[in-house]
Amino acid sequence: NRCPPLAVDALRMAHSTVLPTCNSKGYAEIVSLLEDACGRNRDAGSAPKLDGAWIEATNKKAALKLEKLDNDLKNYKANSIKESIRRGHDDLGDHHADCGDFNNALKCYSRARDYCTNSRHIVNMCLNVIRVSIYLGNWSHVSNYVNKAESSLELTEGHDKPAVIATLTKLKCSAGLAELCSRKYKNAARHFLQASFDHGDFPEMVSSNNVALYGGLCALATFDRQELQKRVIGSSSFKQFLELEPQLRDVIQKFYNSQYASCLQTLDSMKDSLLLDMYLSSHVVTLYSQIRSKALVQYFSPYVSADMRRMATAFNTTVAQLEDELTKLILDGQISARIDSHSKTLFARDVDERTQTFERSLAVGKQYQQKVKALILRAAIVRHQIVVKPQGRDDGPTASSMR
Repeated sequence: NRCPPLAVDALRMAHSTVLPTCNSKGYAEIVSLLEDACGRNRDAGSAPKLDGAWIEATNKKAALKLEKLDNDLKNYKANSIKESIRRGHDDLGDHHADCGDFNNALKCYSRARDYCTNSRHIVNMCLNVIRVSIYLGNWSHVSNYVNKAESSLELTEGHDKPAVIATLTKLKCSAGLAELCSRKYKNAARHFLQASFDHGDFPEMVSSNNVALYGGLCALATFDRQELQKRVIGSSSFKQFLELEPQLRDVIQKFYNSQYASCLQTLDSMKDSLLLDMYLSSHVVTLYSQIRSKALVQYFSPYVSADMRRMATAFNTTVAQLEDELTKLILDGQISARIDSHSKTLFARDVDERTQTFERSLAVGKQYQQKVKALILRAAIVRHQIVVKPQGRDDGPTASSMR
């Protein structure tokens, strides 16, 4: 739907991907969509026909396997062997996931929790739940199980260190995806920036290129100049991710060097491909808007006044459009300035620092005065032994007494 010219190729890839699985429902849906796409595009060739025999054979095979796994699990429970029961639930979850039934897969993976005997089992259970929750788009579930896995991962010291780093990277990427899809872009950037490049490729979740794109764009939209230099440009680990996306690396460097026109132009050239990303597409407009607003704020911050004509040239836009953008930033409180529409000049608001300092001093003095009065009152009450008693059933009408 987002890019009709690529729809046929995408659906053919999905068709070849679903064939080795037991997901007959997904297969039928893909074939139907592929027939519609090929019908709209005459140059796409003929679409594959729905294979009823494959669907019947696949459903039969899936039913037999499900029955076998259910019987195995019943035997494991009868023998009360925790490790076997845990594996039985995991096998059932894997089967449901292979059939495209992610809700039942999630239930099976969650049931394995009661039979985990060590921290590694808990981490494995959490990873299974996280993977299926990502497919379902249940981001709050992803965040909760990432926290559980990280707390359990701290107990695995002494085990294989590369394996622990790989698991931690997978958890950070999962948390980053959850924060990204929850529109918490700064938290998302911080999670992606903690990923390890040597252990950062998970085909079922994200690739290393995805980590570079998601982390780089979220950082560009939310980090201040100092944090961008320290945690992105100067980061030896994340720099390896950025090497996979040279355009994004150049955008971040140009933004830091205040080359805004070239930076925003390169960003615009990347926009079409980003709009096809399954996780990022719904956030591209928001992230681009935040990046542009941040660039305008940084551009004006060193100046007392700025010619809007020169600003428009620097940002590759018209004066009228720039004036609308600046008006919105001023109303939002991101820029403390006023616009002279006649001379097309942006003036910073005069701030009387002397007056502000006096006002802060007076406010602190009033707070100190209130605290001193409260202390004097408390000292007087203690000195005169004034006690306030709770009024009960047998108490008199008075609730206080002085000794």
